[in-house]
Amino acid sequence: MNFLQATVLGIIQGLTEFLPISSTAHLRIIPALFGWSDPGAAFTAVIQIGTLVAVLLYFAKDILVISKAFVRGVVTLKPFEERNSQLGWMIGVGTIPIVACGLLFKDSIETTLRSIYVIAASMIVLALVLMWAEMVTKRRAARNEKLKTVETLGWWDVILVGMAQAVALIPGSSRSGTTITGGLFVGMNRETAARFSFLLSLPSVFAAGVYEMVKEREALMSTDVGMVNLIIATVVSGIVGYLSIAFLLNYLRKHTTYLFIIYRLVVGVVLIGLVAGGVIPNL
Repeated sequence: MNFLQATVLGIIQGLTEFLPISSTAHLRIIPALFGWSDPGAAFTAVIQIGTLVAVLLYFAKDILVISKAFVRGVVTLKPFEERNSQLGWMIGVGTIPIVACGLLFKDSIETTLRSIYVIAASMIVLALVLMWAEMVTKRRAARNEKLKTVETLGWWDVILVGMAQAVALIPGSSRSGTTITGGLFVGMNRETAARFSFLLSLPSVFAAGVYEMVKEREALMSTDVGMVNLIIATVVSGIVGYLSIAFLLNYLRKHTTYLFIIYRLVVGVVLIGLVAGGVIPNL
């Protein structure tokens, strides 16, 4: 990996981590199209720390309020008395499914599931599920149902969205895509679904990044990747990721997710064609 490749991969990570189009898929696809080697699941997990920092900075005020309330609730032995303390616990509970599934299916996630065919299928299938969620949201709006905000989420809502987040372990699914989809199904408005998606991602992205950095430290510092390139990709992903968060939240205040649905369908079909035609290998 060289400086240019590291920069490009950082931009891709930052752009696609928060948009519902799958960062893992694009980090797998772009190198294949340019004839670069697959950066690997460990590289992907580590540069997600850049986008993790982007979330921390963008939602710093919310995170601080939730963290203070959480600690205060633990100290006073009244963990669920304040709403913000409840949100802290909810984020923890919502993280359990992805941690459990990540540990259980770790080998498959890092090997066989990184097939281009699997990624293409995930892009298409999850696009159709997101389309279904949009239809459900449209019907709720037609009935003038009041949609949920972060302040009105219940425990079952969080658990279901957490289970949806676990689906994102399949490359091509998209963490933000699956959690936004789950959020729409449980009755959140689009902006709330995206906002909660970003907050919910914090524990799992941090844990995955640190775990892979420690586990694969020798490989990541090898001549194929290099620590300098890893740092470049991580910093670039953080800067671009911050801008992507601002864009998506603003976009979803006035628009549906159909732009991303169409994009996923097109990319999925094109990928199948490229692999079937031998243009890129199904590795």
